Parts: sequence; C-alpha cells; structure tokens
Amino acid sequence: MAGRPRTLAPVKIALVDSGIGLLAAAAAVRRLRADASLVLSSDPAGMPWGPRSPQDITARALSCARAAAAERPDALIVACNTASVHALPALRAELEPRVPVVGTVPAVKPAAAGGGPLAVWATPATTGSPYQRRLIRDFAAGVTAVEVPCQGLDDAVERADEAAVTEAVRAAAALTPPDTRAVVLGCTHYELVADLIRAHLEPVTGGPLALHGSAGAVAAQALRRLGTAPVSGADPRAAGPRDLVVLAGGRPASLPAAADGYAEGRLLRPGITTV
Repeated sequence: MAGRPRTLAPVKIALVDSGIGLLAAAAAVRRLRADASLVLSSDPAGMPWGPRSPQDITARALSCARAAAAERPDALIVACNTASVHALPALRAELEPRVPVVGTVPAVKPAAAGGGPLAVWATPATTGSPYQRRLIRDFAAGVTAVEVPCQGLDDAVERADEAAVTEAVRAAAALTPPDTRAVVLGCTHYELVADLIRAHLEPVTGGPLALHGSAGAVAAQALRRLGTAPVSGADPRAAGPRDLVVLAGGRPASLPAAADGYAEGRLLRPGITTV
C-alpha cells in the first residue's frame, strides 16, 4: 500500500575486539539501524592484542567469535585492526558463509583522497609494520604520510583514565608534523576520544583537521553484506531491553564501567542484558 512504512527484517550484529574499542562500531551500527540487536564479545584478560604473536591473536579472536556465534548473529564485525590483520582468514574459514565476517581496515584511502599531508596514528606494534606500510603504499601513493606511534593510548582509553589519555594524546600530537591535514585513527580505541585528539592536534596543525576512523564504514559494510539498509531518522536509544548481549572471555558479563566515559558506551547502556 502506498505510503506504508517499510518493514525490515530483524538484524543481529556481533562485534569482536580485545576490549571496549568495539564500542565505536557498535554505536555506528545502532545509528544506522536503531533496531539492531548487538552481541559484544571481548577479551579483557588478553587486552591489548597488539603485542601478542599472530598465533595468539588468532586464537583469542577465534575464542571471542565462537562465543559470539553461539548467540546466532547475522554477521560478525572484527572491530579491531590487529585482529583483522592476523585473524580474519581463520575467522572467515570457520564462520562463513553461515555468518558473514567484516574486518576493520585503517581509513588510509579516504584520508589520502584529500591530498594530504596525513598522519597515521596507531599502536607501537602496528606502526612501521609491513601491513600498515603496504596500506600507505597502495592507497596513499604520492601523498606525504607519516606514521605516529601512540604509546599507551589504547590502554588508557580502555581504563577511561582521562589523565593518561590526555598524556598519550599530547605525546602523539608532539610527533605529528604541523602541516598535517588528515589523521587516520588506526586503532578502534582511538575513535572513542576523537574529540580530544582533535582538540590537541588543531593547535599543532594550525587549522581544521580531518579525522578518519573506520567504525561507520564497517557498520555500513556489515549491513550491505546482509542485504539490508540503514533506517534514516531512527533514534539509536530506542532499542528494547534485550537488544544487547555482553560477553567477556566467552562468559556473560556487564558492559564495563569504563564504557560510560564515552558517548558510544552511554548510547548502548539503556538496552543492556547479560543473558
């Protein structure tokens, strides 16, 4: 019937990360589909994953993904750059085609499209890695790009330690060239403090700065893989009381208290369940 609202099939999206870095992508999913059910599966005992061996990262990501898969999601987002580098093939081999798996890639390509110069903020373990250098070579050819190691920033964000976050951001800002016009947030944790990063960087760069995260892109890709679409104008706080499942180390858990320190965590809090 003309004018009748379109009814979309229910969607359940699982997200995997070592810690609360997955909040950025989870909130992005909710902003695109306020009715989406979410499964957040993390590994706080193993966080951070960056310094671990590829084999250990893969094992831990698989463990989180298996726990999430037991909740029968329609798709799974690997909301971690490190896990996407090392564990994505193993995750896809185990879960697909039953559960589409969407990885996270630092947004070097859209950042480079602006012409640069750009900086890639990443964990010390990722900075200078063959993977990151390949991304820069493939997607930022001809653009000045500098890699900036952010010592301790992911851990400080995980703890919602405002003083430690500020110290880590200041240290990374001091390593960022003053002519930088775009910054790639190469760790999902960093997206939770994007406003603070901008506030410390713009005095250094002396002008407007574009920050490029991955959360929105991976959320949109997960919906595309499911053949569904965003719902415009929806209230992301409108989800029902059983629309969020939280798992830590494979066990039912509560959303960490640190999540309340970020807008993304507060957005998710109303619909929490521990199953």
